[in-house]
Amino acid sequence: MTSRQSLRAFLERLAAEGQLLRLGEPVDRRFEISALLNEAWDGPAVLFEKVSRSALPVVGNILNSIARFADGIGRTPAELQARIIAAIGRPLPSRQVERGPCQEIVAESPDLAELPIPHFFEGESGPYITAGAIIAADGATGARNLSFARLKPLGGNRAFIGIAPNHHLAQLARAAKARGEKLPVAVTLGNHPAVLTAAALYLGLGDDELEVAGALLGEPIEVVRCRTSALLVPAHCEMVLEGTLDAGELIEEGPVSEFHGLYENYGKGQVVTFQCLTRRQDAIYQAIQPGYHPEHVLIGGVAIAAGLARHVRSTVPALHKVAVGMGGAGRLHAVVSLKEPRPGDARKAMFAVWGAVNLIKQITVVDEDIEPEDAQQVEWALATRMKADRDLVVVPGVRADRSEPLEQDGLVAKLGIDATRRAGDRADWRRAAPPAAAVEKARRLLENARKRGDGS
Repeated sequence: MTSRQSLRAFLERLAAEGQLLRLGEPVDRRFEISALLNEAWDGPAVLFEKVSRSALPVVGNILNSIARFADGIGRTPAELQARIIAAIGRPLPSRQVERGPCQEIVAESPDLAELPIPHFFEGESGPYITAGAIIAADGATGARNLSFARLKPLGGNRAFIGIAPNHHLAQLARAAKARGEKLPVAVTLGNHPAVLTAAALYLGLGDDELEVAGALLGEPIEVVRCRTSALLVPAHCEMVLEGTLDAGELIEEGPVSEFHGLYENYGKGQVVTFQCLTRRQDAIYQAIQPGYHPEHVLIGGVAIAAGLARHVRSTVPALHKVAVGMGGAGRLHAVVSLKEPRPGDARKAMFAVWGAVNLIKQITVVDEDIEPEDAQQVEWALATRMKADRDLVVVPGVRADRSEPLEQDGLVAKLGIDATRRAGDRADWRRAAPPAAAVEKARRLLENARKRGDGS
């Protein structure tokens, strides 16, 4: 029986819903998988059953819409953010088991070239592992960390790893180096949506994202001990690369695609050497299309938005919801909705967001009646509630993240837009609409007509 904690359980549900496209024609891992995922965009998940130079299939486009994230944890899109916030507040400890499907096959000193790792873009210097949820532990406290980082094979069992210097994994690697050690890591591939969502969260160092994943799923994540280290990994993932991260060995990466759709060149990064690969007998390799693509953008945006909502609500109680969507590349723009804001709440929310997430540079604040994930509603609020000479806040010379596409000398300007109603602007803010009873009857009549399928 397929465990509900596995990626394949979610794939079965997508197949039953007609949202999984099985592609039986042979595809090349060099550019063709990337092109197909890019063309599928926010459509069905795609299972590539025949991939050149590999016996393993590849799957992508798993979490390429807000609806998919919600479906992955058994919630509606409207419930998604509240569910993530609740899970962060009430993590569920994982449960260790003796064995798991992810260890059915064990290979020492694996050759990464045998995995169907896609080469995504012409401007990049090689293929990348993009869906690796990486587990490490604090050498001093033992606290577990789960996060994402890209890996580029270097030949044999070695890979470049790209980590932003401020990320917890980078901090753990530097601490290991200071002790004269290499950091044990486990790159888990083919994870349940709850694990993928949790891996993208911005939590405190020492907070266990895998326990948050358990809370999202509604049951403890079953974990199994690695073969070459004491790290515990999700027992029902598809495969695990076990290795050590050497913060003392640096190598040039070259151009790499970023979430905003452009290339960046970050210089040198660290190296991971893998001692072991464990996997299912019939393992499925998971890829996340990088660059400006819904799955890559939203896997950050959904997590960042939930973290911001939780953080900002502690200082701005009027906060209703936060969205960090496709338009702002899932990192750079946020929309914040407030419920009955008091004077000054909009600006207070802006500075709270900027203080919490360095990447966010533009914030639009709207009222509760505006759905922040609906770009058309947000633009309507700008058109009908915002006065440019009063409601724009420009903050020049703010420290920027290295992935900011317009940073100069590490700085960028930030923009806040207050698109909330003001009592002095209009005496009447009512929306023109038919009476509620008529709307309800209209919906019922239209639904009945759709069910008949005859339009009569």
